[in-house]
Amino acid sequence: MPVSRETLDEIALSPAEYEMIVDGLDREPTPVELGMFGALWSEHCGYKHSRPLLRMLPSRSSRTLSQAGAENAGAIDIGDGLAVVFKVESHNHPSAVEPLQGAATGVGGIVRDILAMGARPIALLNSLRFGPPDSVANRRLLRGVVDGIGWYGNCIGVPDVAGEIYFDPSYSLNPLVNAMCVGIARIDDLASAAADRAGDVLLLVGAGTGRDGIHGASGLASRTFEEEQELRPTVQVGNPFLEKVLIEACLEALGTGKVHALQDLGAAG
Repeated sequence: MPVSRETLDEIALSPAEYEMIVDGLDREPTPVELGMFGALWSEHCGYKHSRPLLRMLPSRSSRTLSQAGAENAGAIDIGDGLAVVFKVESHNHPSAVEPLQGAATGVGGIVRDILAMGARPIALLNSLRFGPPDSVANRRLLRGVVDGIGWYGNCIGVPDVAGEIYFDPSYSLNPLVNAMCVGIARIDDLASAAADRAGDVLLLVGAGTGRDGIHGASGLASRTFEEEQELRPTVQVGNPFLEKVLIEACLEALGTGKVHALQDLGAAG
């Protein structure tokens, strides 16, 4: 195997997965391709362990407007030509490494998923799990996560309307931070991520690219945290004020009828 184990560990790919890549490509992957597989096959993006369980849940009905896994979020017909759009996503390990920014960017990412469906985000929810609060470290994580969720939601003008929290020793130093966003749209205005026409102009908009967030999807989702200082730069830094502008700009652009497809470029979007 020409790629070292250290390289595979950095992007959270196993040797067996590397061999699958080689077999599928019928050649060795380039460094860029290997990085893409590391992100897309990570637990954060590919849900390696939870997908078999998710497949057991119902995903089709007469009111379902989006196929499971085909779009950025789910959409349900609620009558009168309207759809409710919703998505929930975890940001566990980023929040364990950098609780405020980890939780804040979890909110930002889930809002973009709703926006990418052409819906206006109207509400945030969360489900949180922490270790016992008698631990100083667990209290630090709790304060950081709560501050991050509240700060980001307030800045983009989307209220946090509900949530739940539990404490258990199994979550000590490794919290579960699940963020949910709900949006609303007219069914006729729902957007798709399927850009399948040749000749379309590709427009990339959003925050400037920095060094933060590199390997966040792959490394953070599958590591332990003995080297917390080293992992801190892999957590994305949020910019809620720019995202507020992005929400309004994208919805206005979609309103022109000239946007063919819209895709959130999140961790590996």
